Amino acid sequence: MSALRLPQHLAEPAHVDTGEANLRFDLLEEIDSAVGHTERDVERTLRALRAHDGDQRDPEERQALLDAAVEAVWRLVVQHEAGDLTDHRELIERYRIPAEVMSRIGASR
Repeated sequence: MSALRLPQHLAEPAHVDTGEANLRFDLLEEIDSAVGHTERDVERTLRALRAHDGDQRDPEERQALLDAAVEAVWRLVVQHEAGDLTDHRELIERYRIPAEVMSRIGASR
């Protein structure tokens, strides 16, 4: 008889295919998809705002573009904070979010 014994965690079958593991994976995929969608919205709305500012067109149209950008950035900030990330400097730098947009985050019209 051997004095060595396999550690119990190695003797048990792997629990990779449990329902809980599958659910966690599905939830992470959904979160990733939602964040990706929001990031694309932020890029799109900020690009439209910058294009408008370059042409200096209708101020009412600019207000609508600004409101859309604020809404998109606000959703991204909320998702960022839901992941326990409270320092938004990296987001501001990555998307070159104007101070005008950041100052309106959370304000409702």
